[in-house]
Amino acid sequence: MKIYTILGVAIMACACQDSTTTDVTNDYTGNESIYALQAGSVYDVDGTVTFKERNDGATDVVIAVSGTEGNLKNPVHLHLGDVTTDGAKVAALLNPVNGKTGISNTRLTMMADETTITYQQLIKLNACIKIHLSDSGPEQDIVLAGGNIGEAAAKSISNGRLSIGVCKSN
Repeated sequence: MKIYTILGVAIMACACQDSTTTDVTNDYTGNESIYALQAGSVYDVDGTVTFKERNDGATDVVIAVSGTEGNLKNPVHLHLGDVTTDGAKVAALLNPVNGKTGISNTRLTMMADETTITYQQLIKLNACIKIHLSDSGPEQDIVLAGGNIGEAAAKSISNGRLSIGVCKSN
């Protein structure tokens, strides 16, 4: 009987310990914005970009696209202006899309000019996201996919591959 009592107490202690140690803090406020990314060239790449607000005001930018492949790392830029704007200024460099998974994750706290940016500021920008084929050479101007975000998304609806502007090469 002593063995069963000790075993029962040990099981209860483990069960209680497990329930108290699973205190997981949530890093997010629950605010998020999702925008469509459409094909920008002859490559059949499309998907979404999701902005998730963190409790500290930063933004996790998650890009999920289909149509990428191999070991390529496709550069991703946040450009100021509408997706149709040729030579739009790069406002921030995001982590590249992994060709195998089609995923890019970036914690965005600062723009290219070193000014800080919060989720609330980001979703009000007149801006767009563009995923490029390469980070150098003639392929850097090929946009695999792109889409408007923030104010640009609220103002206009892009209507296909022909509406995505060529990026500034330098």
